[in-house]
Amino acid sequence: MSESVEFLLKARKICKSFPGVRALHEVDFDLKPGEVHVLMGENGAGKSTLIKIFSGAYSLDMGDWSLYDKPSKIESPQQAIDCGIATCYQEFNLIDHLTVAENIYLGRMPKLTNSPFIDKKKMFDEAQDIMKQIGIDINVRKKISELGVAQQQMVEIAKSLAMNARIYILDEPTAVLSSREIEELFQVIETLKEKGCGIIYISHRLEEICQVGDRITVLRDGEWISTVPASTELNSLIEMMVGRKFDETFPELHISPGKELLKVENMGRDKVFSDINLTLREGEIVGITGLVGAKRTEVLRGIYGADKIDAGTIYVEGKKVKIDSPTRAVQSKIALLPEDRKNQGLVLIRDVLDNIILPSFKRFSKYNFIKKAEAVRVASEVSERISIKTPSLKQKVENLSGGNQQKVVVARWLTSECKIFLFDEPTRGIDVKAKSEIYGLMDEIIKQGAGIIMVSSEMPEVMNMCNRLYVMKSGKIVAELNKEDYSQNNILKYALTGTCD
Repeated sequence: MSESVEFLLKARKICKSFPGVRALHEVDFDLKPGEVHVLMGENGAGKSTLIKIFSGAYSLDMGDWSLYDKPSKIESPQQAIDCGIATCYQEFNLIDHLTVAENIYLGRMPKLTNSPFIDKKKMFDEAQDIMKQIGIDINVRKKISELGVAQQQMVEIAKSLAMNARIYILDEPTAVLSSREIEELFQVIETLKEKGCGIIYISHRLEEICQVGDRITVLRDGEWISTVPASTELNSLIEMMVGRKFDETFPELHISPGKELLKVENMGRDKVFSDINLTLREGEIVGITGLVGAKRTEVLRGIYGADKIDAGTIYVEGKKVKIDSPTRAVQSKIALLPEDRKNQGLVLIRDVLDNIILPSFKRFSKYNFIKKAEAVRVASEVSERISIKTPSLKQKVENLSGGNQQKVVVARWLTSECKIFLFDEPTRGIDVKAKSEIYGLMDEIIKQGAGIIMVSSEMPEVMNMCNRLYVMKSGKIVAELNKEDYSQNNILKYALTGTCD
Protein backbone atom coordinates (compact mmCIF):
# COMPACT_ATOMS: atom_id res chain seq x y z
CA MET A 1 0.00 0.00 0.00
CA SER A 2 2.89 2.34 -0.60
CA GLU A 3 1.60 3.65 -3.94
CA SER A 4 0.59 7.28 -4.27
CA VAL A 5 -3.14 7.87 -3.86
CA GLU A 6 -5.46 10.88 -3.77
CA PHE A 7 -7.46 9.63 -0.79
CA LEU A 8 -6.45 7.15 1.88
CA LEU A 9 -10.14 6.84 2.79
CA LYS A 10 -13.29 8.23 1.21
CA ALA A 11 -16.81 7.65 2.55
CA ARG A 12 -20.10 8.82 1.08
CA LYS A 13 -23.66 8.86 2.46
CA ILE A 14 -22.86 6.59 5.43
CA CYS A 15 -25.96 5.54 7.41
CA LYS A 16 -26.18 3.56 10.64
CA SER A 17 -29.04 3.00 13.09
CA PHE A 18 -29.49 1.16 16.37
CA PRO A 19 -32.77 0.28 18.12
CA GLY A 20 -34.43 3.61 18.83
CA VAL A 21 -31.44 5.66 17.63
CA ARG A 22 -30.42 7.01 14.22
CA ALA A 23 -26.67 7.31 14.77
CA LEU A 24 -25.58 8.43 11.27
CA HIS A 25 -27.53 9.75 8.27
CA GLU A 26 -25.80 10.27 4.89
CA VAL A 27 -22.45 11.32 6.35
CA ASP A 28 -19.55 12.20 4.03
CA PHE A 29 -15.89 12.02 5.09
CA ASP A 30 -12.49 11.63 3.47
CA LEU A 31 -8.84 11.49 4.50
CA LYS A 32 -5.83 12.53 2.41
CA PRO A 33 -2.23 11.35 2.76
CA GLY A 34 -0.17 13.45 5.18
CA GLU A 35 -3.06 15.19 6.95
CA VAL A 36 -4.87 15.25 10.27
CA HIS A 37 -8.62 15.36 9.68
CA VAL A 38 -10.46 16.26 12.90
CA LEU A 39 -13.94 14.95 13.68
CA MET A 40 -15.93 17.35 15.87
CA GLY A 41 -19.35 17.20 17.40
CA GLU A 42 -21.25 17.00 20.67
CA ASN A 43 -21.48 13.72 22.56
CA GLY A 44 -23.91 11.56 20.61
CA ALA A 45 -23.22 13.38 17.32
CA GLY A 46 -22.07 10.13 15.67
CA LYS A 47 -18.28 10.45 15.83
CA SER A 48 -17.65 7.14 17.62
CA THR A 49 -20.09 5.29 15.38
CA LEU A 50 -18.33 6.56 12.25
CA ILE A 51 -14.85 5.54 13.39
CA LYS A 52 -16.16 2.13 14.50
CA ILE A 53 -17.39 1.60 10.93
CA PHE A 54 -13.95 2.52 9.60
CA SER A 55 -12.26 0.19 12.11
CA GLY A 56 -14.53 -2.77 11.35
CA ALA A 57 -16.30 -2.82 14.72
CA TYR A 58 -19.66 -1.88 13.11
CA SER A 59 -21.13 -2.63 9.71
CA LEU A 60 -22.86 0.21 7.88
CA ASP A 61 -26.54 0.11 6.89
CA MET A 62 -26.21 2.20 3.72
CA GLY A 63 -23.53 4.13 1.86
CA ASP A 64 -20.13 3.19 0.48
CA TRP A 65 -16.48 3.91 1.11
CA SER A 66 -13.11 3.29 -0.47
CA LEU A 67 -9.55 2.70 0.77
CA TYR A 68 -6.56 3.96 -1.20
CA ASP A 69 -8.83 4.96 -4.12
CA LYS A 70 -10.35 1.45 -4.39
CA PRO A 71 -13.82 0.29 -3.24
CA SER A 72 -13.63 -1.39 0.15
CA LYS A 73 -15.77 -3.37 2.52
CA ILE A 74 -14.30 -3.82 5.99
CA GLU A 75 -16.18 -6.51 7.92
CA SER A 76 -14.04 -7.03 11.03
CA PRO A 77 -11.44 -5.25 13.18
CA GLN A 78 -8.78 -7.72 12.02
CA GLN A 79 -9.56 -6.95 8.38
CA ALA A 80 -9.20 -3.23 9.14
CA ILE A 81 -5.78 -3.86 10.71
CA ASP A 82 -4.75 -5.95 7.70
CA CYS A 83 -5.77 -3.02 5.48
CA GLY A 84 -3.53 -0.61 7.42
CA ILE A 85 -6.06 0.98 9.79
CA ALA A 86 -5.00 1.32 13.44
CA THR A 87 -7.51 2.58 16.01
CA CYS A 88 -6.84 4.02 19.45
CA TYR A 89 -10.25 4.18 21.17
CA GLN A 90 -11.21 6.58 23.95
CA GLU A 91 -12.22 3.59 26.09
CA PHE A 92 -9.16 1.40 26.51
CA ASN A 93 -8.93 -2.08 25.03
CA LEU A 94 -6.20 -3.50 27.25
CA ILE A 95 -5.80 -6.78 29.16
CA ASP A 96 -4.95 -6.04 32.78
CA HIS A 97 -3.02 -9.21 33.62
CA LEU A 98 -0.70 -8.96 30.59
CA THR A 99 2.42 -6.79 30.40
CA VAL A 100 2.65 -3.55 28.48
CA ALA A 101 4.69 -5.26 25.75
CA GLU A 102 2.25 -8.16 25.47
CA ASN A 103 -0.63 -5.72 25.04
CA ILE A 104 1.24 -3.76 22.38
CA TYR A 105 1.97 -6.89 20.35
CA LEU A 106 -1.15 -8.90 21.20
CA GLY A 107 -1.89 -11.23 18.28
CA ARG A 108 1.35 -10.22 16.56
CA MET A 109 4.03 -11.36 19.00
CA PRO A 110 7.42 -12.02 17.31
CA LYS A 111 8.56 -15.64 17.18
CA LEU A 112 12.00 -17.15 17.61
CA THR A 113 13.61 -18.24 14.33
CA ASN A 114 12.21 -21.59 13.15
CA SER A 115 10.24 -21.91 16.38
CA PRO A 116 6.63 -21.53 17.52
CA PHE A 117 7.79 -19.83 20.73
CA ILE A 118 7.63 -16.08 21.36
CA ASP A 119 10.86 -14.09 21.13
CA LYS A 120 10.29 -12.24 24.42
CA LYS A 121 13.57 -10.30 24.29
CA LYS A 122 12.75 -8.90 20.85
CA MET A 123 9.18 -8.11 21.94
CA PHE A 124 10.29 -6.24 25.08
CA ASP A 125 13.09 -4.38 23.26
CA GLU A 126 10.84 -3.25 20.41
CA ALA A 127 8.05 -2.25 22.79
CA GLN A 128 10.51 -0.18 24.84
CA ASP A 129 11.72 1.54 21.64
CA ILE A 130 8.13 2.50 20.77
CA MET A 131 7.59 3.97 24.23
CA LYS A 132 10.75 6.04 23.75
CA GLN A 133 9.37 7.33 20.43
CA ILE A 134 6.44 8.89 22.26
CA GLY A 135 8.66 10.19 25.06
CA ILE A 136 7.19 8.08 27.87
CA ASP A 137 9.24 6.26 30.49
CA ILE A 138 7.18 3.14 31.19
CA ASN A 139 8.68 -0.25 31.99
CA VAL A 140 7.13 -2.48 29.32
CA ARG A 141 7.51 -5.52 31.60
CA LYS A 142 4.93 -4.05 33.99
CA LYS A 143 1.38 -5.37 33.95
CA ILE A 144 -1.36 -3.02 32.75
CA SER A 145 -3.06 -3.35 36.15
CA GLU A 146 -0.03 -1.59 37.70
CA LEU A 147 -0.43 1.53 35.54
CA GLY A 148 -2.51 4.65 36.00
CA VAL A 149 -5.10 5.75 33.45
CA ALA A 150 -2.77 8.25 31.73
CA GLN A 151 -0.06 5.62 31.32
CA GLN A 152 -2.64 3.19 29.93
CA GLN A 153 -3.57 5.88 27.40
CA MET A 154 0.05 6.00 26.20
CA VAL A 155 0.07 2.19 25.88
CA GLU A 156 -3.04 2.42 23.67
CA ILE A 157 -1.23 4.95 21.48
CA ALA A 158 1.86 2.73 21.40
CA LYS A 159 -0.31 -0.22 20.26
CA SER A 160 -1.44 1.79 17.26
CA LEU A 161 2.10 2.91 16.36
CA ALA A 162 3.39 -0.66 16.56
CA MET A 163 1.06 -1.67 13.72
CA ASN A 164 2.94 0.48 11.17
CA ALA A 165 -0.41 1.47 9.72
CA ARG A 166 -1.23 3.96 7.01
CA ILE A 167 -4.40 5.31 8.64
CA TYR A 168 -4.50 6.13 12.35
CA ILE A 169 -7.73 6.81 14.23
CA LEU A 170 -7.11 8.61 17.52
CA ASP A 171 -10.19 9.04 19.74
CA GLU A 172 -9.55 11.56 22.54
CA PRO A 173 -5.85 10.61 22.80
CA THR A 174 -4.94 13.58 25.03
CA ALA A 175 -7.88 13.46 27.44
CA VAL A 176 -5.77 12.42 30.44
CA LEU A 177 -2.33 13.59 29.31
CA SER A 178 -0.28 16.47 30.67
CA SER A 179 0.98 19.28 28.42
CA ARG A 180 4.39 17.61 28.11
CA GLU A 181 2.94 14.29 26.94
CA ILE A 182 0.64 16.10 24.51
CA GLU A 183 3.63 17.84 22.91
CA GLU A 184 5.39 14.47 22.54
CA LEU A 185 2.30 13.00 20.89
CA PHE A 186 2.02 15.91 18.46
CA GLN A 187 5.65 15.38 17.44
CA VAL A 188 4.84 11.73 16.69
CA ILE A 189 1.83 12.85 14.63
CA GLU A 190 4.04 15.22 12.61
CA THR A 191 6.41 12.33 11.86
CA LEU A 192 3.49 10.18 10.69
CA LYS A 193 2.28 12.98 8.42
CA GLU A 194 5.75 13.30 6.86
CA LYS A 195 5.59 9.58 6.04
CA GLY A 196 2.31 10.13 4.16
CA CYS A 197 0.07 8.60 6.81
CA GLY A 198 -3.35 10.06 7.57
CA ILE A 199 -4.81 10.65 11.02
CA ILE A 200 -8.49 10.84 11.95
CA TYR A 201 -8.47 12.79 15.20
CA ILE A 202 -11.27 13.26 17.73
CA SER A 203 -10.90 15.72 20.60
CA HIS A 204 -13.10 17.96 22.72
CA ARG A 205 -10.10 20.12 23.63
CA LEU A 206 -10.82 22.92 21.20
CA GLU A 207 -7.55 24.71 21.91
CA GLU A 208 -5.50 21.82 20.47
CA ILE A 209 -7.55 21.24 17.34
CA CYS A 210 -6.11 24.21 15.46
CA GLN A 211 -2.64 23.17 16.57
CA VAL A 212 -2.77 19.61 15.33
CA GLY A 213 -5.47 19.59 12.62
CA ASP A 214 -5.50 20.39 8.91
CA ARG A 215 -9.22 20.03 8.22
CA ILE A 216 -12.28 19.67 10.46
CA THR A 217 -15.54 17.86 9.78
CA VAL A 218 -18.42 18.77 12.09
CA LEU A 219 -21.22 16.31 12.84
CA ARG A 220 -24.46 17.15 14.61
CA ASP A 221 -27.22 14.67 15.53
CA GLY A 222 -25.68 12.06 13.22
CA GLU A 223 -25.52 14.34 10.17
CA TRP A 224 -22.67 15.99 8.29
CA ILE A 225 -22.75 19.75 8.87
CA SER A 226 -19.57 21.06 7.23
CA THR A 227 -15.91 20.37 6.43
CA VAL A 228 -13.72 23.43 7.02
CA PRO A 229 -10.04 24.37 7.45
CA ALA A 230 -8.63 23.87 10.96
CA SER A 231 -7.93 27.61 11.06
CA THR A 232 -11.68 28.29 11.30
CA GLU A 233 -12.59 30.49 14.29
CA LEU A 234 -13.50 28.47 17.38
CA ASN A 235 -16.78 30.31 17.94
CA SER A 236 -17.89 29.32 14.44
CA LEU A 237 -16.98 25.69 15.10
CA ILE A 238 -18.92 25.68 18.36
CA GLU A 239 -21.93 27.22 16.64
CA MET A 240 -21.81 24.47 13.99
CA MET A 241 -21.60 21.82 16.72
CA VAL A 242 -24.52 23.01 18.84
CA GLY A 243 -26.61 24.66 16.13
CA ARG A 244 -26.67 28.07 17.77
CA LYS A 245 -24.38 30.68 19.28
CA PHE A 246 -22.76 29.35 22.43
CA ASP A 247 -20.73 30.97 25.19
CA GLU A 248 -17.76 28.77 26.08
CA THR A 249 -16.68 30.81 29.09
CA PHE A 250 -16.54 29.38 32.59
CA PRO A 251 -19.54 30.18 34.80
CA GLU A 252 -19.52 32.73 37.58
CA LEU A 253 -19.32 30.44 40.59
CA HIS A 254 -21.16 31.01 43.85
CA ILE A 255 -18.23 30.01 46.05
CA SER A 256 -18.90 30.83 49.70
CA PRO A 257 -16.72 28.67 52.00
CA GLY A 258 -18.46 27.64 55.19
CA LYS A 259 -17.74 25.07 57.87
CA GLU A 260 -15.21 22.31 57.34
CA LEU A 261 -16.64 19.20 55.67
CA LEU A 262 -13.50 17.11 55.22
CA LYS A 263 -10.07 17.07 56.80
CA VAL A 264 -7.30 14.66 55.84
CA GLU A 265 -4.24 14.45 58.08
CA ASN A 266 -0.94 12.75 57.17
CA MET A 267 -2.60 10.20 54.88
CA GLY A 268 -0.23 7.74 53.26
CA ARG A 269 -0.11 4.58 51.21
CA ASP A 270 3.15 2.66 50.99
CA LYS A 271 5.21 3.53 47.89
CA VAL A 272 2.29 5.51 46.41
CA PHE A 273 1.73 8.76 48.34
CA SER A 274 2.60 10.17 51.76
CA ASP A 275 1.90 13.03 54.17
CA ILE A 276 -1.32 14.12 52.43
CA ASN A 277 -2.91 17.00 54.33
CA LEU A 278 -5.92 18.78 52.86
CA THR A 279 -9.25 20.30 53.80
CA LEU A 280 -12.59 20.92 52.10
CA ARG A 281 -15.28 23.32 53.30
CA GLU A 282 -18.92 23.79 52.45
CA GLY A 283 -19.55 25.82 49.33
CA GLU A 284 -16.12 25.51 47.71
CA ILE A 285 -14.36 23.68 44.89
CA VAL A 286 -10.80 22.62 45.69
CA GLY A 287 -8.51 21.42 42.93
CA ILE A 288 -5.71 18.86 42.86
CA THR A 289 -3.34 19.15 39.93
CA GLY A 290 0.05 17.82 38.86
CA LEU A 291 1.70 15.91 36.05
CA VAL A 292 0.84 12.35 35.03
CA GLY A 293 2.17 10.05 37.75
CA ALA A 294 1.76 12.59 40.56
CA LYS A 295 -0.72 10.17 42.24
CA ARG A 296 -3.72 12.53 42.22
CA THR A 297 -6.21 9.77 41.42
CA GLU A 298 -4.69 7.53 44.08
CA VAL A 299 -5.29 10.20 46.74
CA LEU A 300 -8.99 10.41 45.85
CA ARG A 301 -9.28 6.61 45.90
CA GLY A 302 -7.60 6.57 49.32
CA ILE A 303 -10.09 9.08 50.74
CA TYR A 304 -12.98 7.09 49.23
CA GLY A 305 -11.78 3.77 50.63
CA ALA A 306 -11.35 2.21 47.18
CA ASP A 307 -7.66 1.61 48.02
CA LYS A 308 -6.35 0.77 51.48
CA ILE A 309 -4.33 3.52 53.19
CA ASP A 310 -1.50 2.70 55.61
CA ALA A 311 -1.43 5.93 57.62
CA GLY A 312 -3.39 9.05 58.39
CA THR A 313 -6.70 10.22 59.76
CA ILE A 314 -9.87 11.38 58.01
CA TYR A 315 -12.45 13.66 59.60
CA VAL A 316 -15.94 14.29 58.17
CA GLU A 317 -17.73 17.34 59.60
CA GLY A 318 -15.31 17.32 62.54
CA LYS A 319 -15.76 13.64 63.41
CA LYS A 320 -13.02 11.05 62.96
CA VAL A 321 -14.18 8.33 60.56
CA LYS A 322 -12.76 5.03 59.40
CA ILE A 323 -13.28 4.67 55.67
CA ASP A 324 -12.06 1.25 54.58
CA SER A 325 -14.50 0.71 51.71
CA PRO A 326 -16.61 2.69 49.23
CA THR A 327 -19.70 1.62 51.21
CA ARG A 328 -18.30 3.32 54.32
CA ALA A 329 -17.49 6.38 52.20
CA VAL A 330 -21.06 6.69 50.94
CA GLN A 331 -22.32 6.25 54.52
CA SER A 332 -20.06 9.21 55.40
CA LYS A 333 -21.71 11.18 52.56
CA ILE A 334 -18.65 10.98 50.28
CA ALA A 335 -19.15 10.41 46.53
CA LEU A 336 -16.53 9.56 43.89
CA LEU A 337 -16.82 10.23 40.18
CA PRO A 338 -13.91 8.05 38.97
CA GLU A 339 -11.50 8.79 36.15
CA ASP A 340 -12.12 5.36 34.58
CA ARG A 341 -15.89 5.57 34.24
CA LYS A 342 -16.18 2.44 32.10
CA ASN A 343 -14.61 0.01 34.55
CA GLN A 344 -15.12 1.77 37.88
CA GLY A 345 -18.10 4.10 37.54
CA LEU A 346 -20.81 2.16 35.72
CA VAL A 347 -22.56 -1.19 35.41
CA LEU A 348 -22.49 -1.24 31.62
CA ILE A 349 -24.91 -4.15 31.13
CA ARG A 350 -27.59 -2.41 33.24
CA ASP A 351 -29.85 0.38 32.05
CA VAL A 352 -29.66 4.10 32.72
CA LEU A 353 -32.27 3.97 35.48
CA ASP A 354 -30.50 1.22 37.43
CA ASN A 355 -27.17 3.02 37.21
CA ILE A 356 -28.61 6.32 38.43
CA ILE A 357 -30.39 4.91 41.49
CA LEU A 358 -27.72 2.33 42.44
CA PRO A 359 -26.08 4.21 45.39
CA SER A 360 -29.45 5.49 46.61
CA PHE A 361 -31.17 2.11 46.74
CA LYS A 362 -32.56 2.66 50.25
CA ARG A 363 -34.10 5.96 49.21
CA PHE A 364 -36.01 4.31 46.37
CA SER A 365 -37.01 1.07 48.06
CA LYS A 366 -39.39 -0.20 50.72
CA TYR A 367 -39.11 -3.69 52.16
CA ASN A 368 -36.44 -4.32 49.48
CA PHE A 369 -38.89 -3.51 46.66
CA ILE A 370 -38.07 -0.60 44.35
CA LYS A 371 -40.56 2.29 44.43
CA LYS A 372 -40.51 2.40 40.64
CA ALA A 373 -42.61 5.51 40.08
CA GLU A 374 -40.47 7.67 42.38
CA ALA A 375 -37.22 6.26 40.97
CA VAL A 376 -38.33 6.96 37.40
CA ARG A 377 -39.49 10.48 38.32
CA VAL A 378 -36.19 11.45 39.99
CA ALA A 379 -34.02 9.78 37.33
CA SER A 380 -36.02 11.48 34.56
CA GLU A 381 -35.63 14.88 36.20
CA VAL A 382 -31.87 14.60 36.63
CA SER A 383 -31.41 13.09 33.14
CA GLU A 384 -33.25 16.02 31.59
CA ARG A 385 -31.37 18.50 33.77
CA ILE A 386 -27.95 17.39 32.55
CA SER A 387 -29.12 16.51 29.01
CA ILE A 388 -28.35 12.79 28.90
CA LYS A 389 -28.99 11.70 25.31
CA THR A 390 -30.78 8.35 25.54
CA PRO A 391 -33.93 6.94 23.87
CA SER A 392 -35.23 6.00 27.34
CA LEU A 393 -34.15 5.23 30.89
CA LYS A 394 -34.29 1.54 29.90
CA GLN A 395 -31.42 1.94 27.43
CA LYS A 396 -28.34 -0.06 28.45
CA VAL A 397 -25.49 2.24 29.46
CA GLU A 398 -23.03 0.33 27.24
CA ASN A 399 -24.98 1.64 24.22
CA LEU A 400 -24.49 5.32 25.14
CA SER A 401 -21.68 7.54 23.90
CA GLY A 402 -18.72 8.09 26.21
CA GLY A 403 -19.85 11.58 27.15
CA ASN A 404 -23.35 10.44 28.01
CA GLN A 405 -21.91 7.61 30.11
CA GLN A 406 -20.00 10.28 32.05
CA LYS A 407 -23.24 12.18 32.60
CA VAL A 408 -24.90 9.04 33.99
CA VAL A 409 -22.14 8.82 36.63
CA VAL A 410 -22.77 12.46 37.56
CA ALA A 411 -26.54 11.88 37.65
CA ARG A 412 -26.04 8.95 40.04
CA TRP A 413 -24.49 11.16 42.70
CA LEU A 414 -26.88 14.05 42.16
CA THR A 415 -29.70 11.78 43.36
CA SER A 416 -27.75 10.80 46.49
CA GLU A 417 -27.51 12.61 49.84
CA CYS A 418 -23.74 13.04 49.64
CA LYS A 419 -22.10 16.33 50.69
CA ILE A 420 -18.45 15.65 49.75
CA PHE A 421 -17.88 15.10 46.04
CA LEU A 422 -14.59 13.74 44.66
CA PHE A 423 -14.55 14.50 40.93
CA ASP A 424 -11.68 12.82 39.03
CA GLU A 425 -11.37 14.33 35.53
CA PRO A 426 -15.12 15.12 35.40
CA THR A 427 -15.03 16.58 31.88
CA ARG A 428 -12.75 13.99 30.29
CA GLY A 429 -14.06 13.20 26.79
CA ILE A 430 -17.00 15.59 27.09
CA ASP A 431 -17.87 18.19 24.45
CA VAL A 432 -17.89 21.93 25.06
CA LYS A 433 -21.64 22.17 25.67
CA ALA A 434 -21.65 19.23 28.07
CA LYS A 435 -18.65 20.72 29.90
CA SER A 436 -20.59 23.90 30.46
CA GLU A 437 -23.51 21.87 31.82
CA ILE A 438 -21.20 19.97 34.20
CA TYR A 439 -19.68 23.26 35.41
CA GLY A 440 -23.18 24.58 36.06
CA LEU A 441 -24.04 21.45 38.04
CA MET A 442 -20.88 21.83 40.11
CA ASP A 443 -22.01 25.36 40.93
CA GLU A 444 -25.44 24.03 41.96
CA ILE A 445 -23.78 21.46 44.22
CA ILE A 446 -21.75 24.02 46.15
CA LYS A 447 -24.72 26.42 46.37
CA GLN A 448 -26.53 23.68 48.29
CA GLY A 449 -23.76 23.58 50.89
CA ALA A 450 -21.76 20.64 49.58
CA GLY A 451 -18.07 20.73 48.65
CA ILE A 452 -16.08 19.39 45.70
CA ILE A 453 -12.50 18.18 45.34
CA MET A 454 -11.66 18.08 41.63
CA VAL A 455 -8.70 16.44 39.92
CA SER A 456 -8.14 17.76 36.41
CA SER A 457 -5.36 17.69 33.83
CA GLU A 458 -6.71 20.84 32.16
CA MET A 459 -4.97 23.90 33.58
CA PRO A 460 -7.66 26.43 32.52
CA GLU A 461 -10.28 24.23 34.17
CA VAL A 462 -8.66 24.04 37.61
CA MET A 463 -7.63 27.71 37.54
CA ASN A 464 -11.15 28.90 36.70
CA MET A 465 -13.23 26.42 38.69
CA CYS A 466 -11.29 26.10 41.95
CA ASN A 467 -10.94 28.65 44.74
CA ARG A 468 -8.00 26.71 46.20
CA LEU A 469 -5.50 24.42 44.55
CA TYR A 470 -3.19 21.67 45.79
CA VAL A 471 -0.23 20.86 43.52
CA MET A 472 1.20 17.34 43.69
CA LYS A 473 4.52 15.85 42.62
CA SER A 474 5.63 12.23 43.08
CA GLY A 475 2.94 11.39 45.61
CA LYS A 476 3.29 14.49 47.77
CA ILE A 477 1.50 17.84 48.02
CA VAL A 478 4.18 20.44 47.24
CA ALA A 479 2.03 23.57 47.29
CA GLU A 480 -1.34 24.95 48.36
CA LEU A 481 -2.42 28.04 46.41
CA ASN A 482 -5.30 30.46 46.81
CA LYS A 483 -6.95 31.80 43.66
CA GLU A 484 -5.19 35.18 43.87
CA ASP A 485 -1.86 33.34 43.75
CA TYR A 486 -2.63 31.32 40.61
CA SER A 487 -0.15 31.49 37.76
CA GLN A 488 0.19 28.86 35.08
CA ASN A 489 3.98 29.16 35.14
CA ASN A 490 4.14 28.80 38.93
CA ILE A 491 1.80 25.82 38.97
CA LEU A 492 3.89 24.06 36.33
CA LYS A 493 7.10 24.82 38.20
CA TYR A 494 5.70 23.27 41.37
CA ALA A 495 4.44 20.26 39.41
CA LEU A 496 7.80 19.74 37.67
CA THR A 497 10.27 20.55 40.45
CA GLY A 498 8.35 20.68 43.71
CA THR A 499 9.30 24.31 44.21
CA CYS A 500 8.61 27.69 42.60
CA ASP A 501 12.21 28.94 42.86
